[in-house]
Amino acid sequence: MKNLITLLIFISCLITVAQNQLLIPTTIESTNINLTLQNGTHQFFAGENTATMGANGNVLGPTLILNNGDDLNINVTNNLGEPTTIHWHGLHISAENDGGPHTIIQPNTTWNPQFTVDNKAATYWYHPHLIDKTDEHVSNGLAGLIIIRDAEEAALDLPRTYGVDDIPLVIQTKDFDAGFQIVHPTNNDDTVMVNATVDPMVDVPAQVVRLRLLNGSSQRTFNFGFSGNLTFYQIATDGGLKESPVALTRLRLSNGERSEILVDLTGMQGQTLQLMSYASELQNGINGATFPGASTSMVLDNYNPNPLNGTDFNILQLNVIAQTANPVTTIPNSLVTITPYLESDSDFTRNFSLSSVIGGLDALNGDFTINNVSMDMNVINVTIPLGNTEIWSIQNGTPSAHPFHIHDIQFNILDVDGNPPAAYLEGWKDTILLRPGQVINVITKFDDFADETIPFMYHCHMLTHEDGGMMGQFVVVDEGAGVNDFDLENGFSLFPNPSNGVYMSAKLTDQNDRITAYAIINELGQIVNYHKIHENEMNNLYSFPVFELSTGSYMLRIFSENNIYTKRFIKK
Repeated sequence: MKNLITLLIFISCLITVAQNQLLIPTTIESTNINLTLQNGTHQFFAGENTATMGANGNVLGPTLILNNGDDLNINVTNNLGEPTTIHWHGLHISAENDGGPHTIIQPNTTWNPQFTVDNKAATYWYHPHLIDKTDEHVSNGLAGLIIIRDAEEAALDLPRTYGVDDIPLVIQTKDFDAGFQIVHPTNNDDTVMVNATVDPMVDVPAQVVRLRLLNGSSQRTFNFGFSGNLTFYQIATDGGLKESPVALTRLRLSNGERSEILVDLTGMQGQTLQLMSYASELQNGINGATFPGASTSMVLDNYNPNPLNGTDFNILQLNVIAQTANPVTTIPNSLVTITPYLESDSDFTRNFSLSSVIGGLDALNGDFTINNVSMDMNVINVTIPLGNTEIWSIQNGTPSAHPFHIHDIQFNILDVDGNPPAAYLEGWKDTILLRPGQVINVITKFDDFADETIPFMYHCHMLTHEDGGMMGQFVVVDEGAGVNDFDLENGFSLFPNPSNGVYMSAKLTDQNDRITAYAIINELGQIVNYHKIHENEMNNLYSFPVFELSTGSYMLRIFSENNIYTKRFIKK
């Protein structure tokens, strides 16, 4: 019955105009930012109250408008009654300010991150990142946009009047039960909304308009385009402006990806057009296509019937009104200069394999892993030397598409299945969708923010997959720090020693050897921690947790492919 009702509502929406004025989030434009995370209610449907979460309000959060070089002081107060975190998605900041799963904000406490804005002008966002709870908290409404401006962007003739010709769009799909409450996790996300508005419409002037697109959905990929196949122009990717606008009629964005587009509405006053998702054109294996798996025989529980899957549908109605006093009426020919990382400058290539926990035709209903291991808060999967330029080669061995997101950095895409990336993928990215069987090589540089105590994350940004364990941790370590504490004579270095942090790092002197396991032994000779390292994660440099150890003296025993080494360390 629910599916029948949903289908009738969907068909009705296709033949009638949108009814609800688009909610435009409020803004905070300051270096001192106060965010209060709170429970609330919101009427997605007239007369029906839905329990939600929001920042400084009942649902979503204010848009943070920042400038490159700003020194920020942020207070995030948690009034949710349960733990959460806030991650600044796409921002290049230290691990302690990143807001990952280790930086928990307990109920009735305030987190105070402080950092300098070091990103290029683009659209970013913030959302919770608590282990096993990300999908629930984001689905309930905790998310907000971040707009960063810089001198290069300011020098261009671009629309930038917020909410008038520069429109923020948080695009999501949700599932509601019979009582109009949000369901999570779900594969039946059959309600489309923009800025928490169902069936939205917005008035836009008859001039060049800038739309800031965020795919804030838990799982669904959108294939954006306009009714009538109107040409639009992509000007920015996840992490910055492009070198020149790219003319498009379709733009595919997966979960967590952002893009800025210009649409020229000059001479169209009085007309109406639709921003749509042309999901009928999505390839099999992408969430939102007719078939969610690479094989048409594969079934994802509760995925179908759903009127959104494999069907073209409306997202936002644009009503074109009179021009503003100072309209932008032309599309620029060029934007900014991009200096990408060069493949020839790479210090190291890392391989990441995306795998299914279960096989066969039911593989879509199981969890997924990276390098055959699931997320473990106590394990550092990758240790990266400070200053490394690295190629990350990511291979999707599953029958489902996955958006792969890396914290800390922006990357350039080198190739997709050995071919140059499509024009819309060129530039700075932090999230990339891999279809089943694809191999994508990206390049990035870890040039600052060394911290052996708090890790960054890499993970699938389908939030149900992330919560299911499709995530790993990496630390960036300064191998030259504390060099006087190193003892290279017995085969490996250990730092920092003594340690009062969360992790320590061990590096074998023999660059060709690999650490296969480690044991921590207390003063009584008892093994208090032992971990065998998965074959895909073996390296001559590895970080291990010490945060659960009591203060005292311990022995670390390193097992490598060629030897066994032991060294004493102090936990303060």
